[in-house]
Amino acid sequence: METMAVNYEDQTILFNFVVKQGNGVKGLIDSGMSCVPQPFVQPPSERIATLNAHTYEAAQPIDLSQLDGPHHKEVAKQIVVAAETLGFFQVVNHGVSVELLELLKTSAHEFFAQPPEKKAIYLKEVSPSKLVKYGTSFVPEKEKAIEWKDYVSMLYTNDHEALQHWPQPCREVALDFLKSSMEMVKRVVEVLMEDVGVRLEEERLNSLMGTKMVNMNYYPTCPSPELTIGVGRHSDMGMLTVLLQDGIGGLYVRLENGDWAEIPPLSGALVINVGDTLQILSNGKYKSAEHRVRTTNIGSRVSVPIFTAPNPSEKIGPSPEVVKRDGVARYKELLFQDYMNNFFSQPHDGKKSLDFARAN
Repeated sequence: METMAVNYEDQTILFNFVVKQGNGVKGLIDSGMSCVPQPFVQPPSERIATLNAHTYEAAQPIDLSQLDGPHHKEVAKQIVVAAETLGFFQVVNHGVSVELLELLKTSAHEFFAQPPEKKAIYLKEVSPSKLVKYGTSFVPEKEKAIEWKDYVSMLYTNDHEALQHWPQPCREVALDFLKSSMEMVKRVVEVLMEDVGVRLEEERLNSLMGTKMVNMNYYPTCPSPELTIGVGRHSDMGMLTVLLQDGIGGLYVRLENGDWAEIPPLSGALVINVGDTLQILSNGKYKSAEHRVRTTNIGSRVSVPIFTAPNPSEKIGPSPEVVKRDGVARYKELLFQDYMNNFFSQPHDGKKSLDFARAN
């Protein structure tokens, strides 16, 4: 295959090639680039030292099938404790078949292996569907350093539109993943809300999880992983995120003491993390997990998250039951649309996005 020589010294040309023309970070690597171009080099404070990094071994995966049996109380407690402390936990017996999880990884690789022009049709400015967006990094126009990641995100409205508009290589498996996870996600949300004395009506639960999105993330092999990050420090804005990671690893979460620990890949398990919305609803009892992803030089990594968040028109704020018990509302009530607009308007910067919702 003829590869085009890119002038990496010229930052505008580089930015246009990667971001605007949709070649992505993968396009850079495919064009034979062997060192990390300046726009991707992170300031030292953001780099991830892999030497002496902790692995979060303490977290045994939680067996969700036990929620239906005599061990309901213990399992519910495990979920609650994880959501209060780390904001991250792994689950097994979650109702999503292991075959489907394998297919998901394969189809993610298939999507990103396509020639750039097949992916670039989904760039935000030109995408034929408002449901599908392909890109690189988070808000590359505003970032000090671009994240070493390409992604495609698929918004769910209904089955018919998903099968019509989502990209061909992954539409069916992504839809299966979403549908086979939703019962489990609702169950976990119910367990968490019950523990703070809130029983959600079906309609309210559905509105709080009315925005559903499946992303496929691709982190190409990086020649100098110590200089780059796959995703910068952030928390997710929604209720719960469900994540499938492949065997390569690289997902780090911030511990209460400020250190970072890796959530190790576990075959057949899914990772669940608390988002900002759930932290707000629980008046701060549950912690949205601050996390980031490092890059690696051992191979290209894929991950497939499902994001669940409120409908944009939904109001979010601390649940009255919890405020009554706590005696103080730590967040104000706001329209989720406003929270979302704020979230997407700035680069990743830890949990800064939550400041927007804090009660004055």
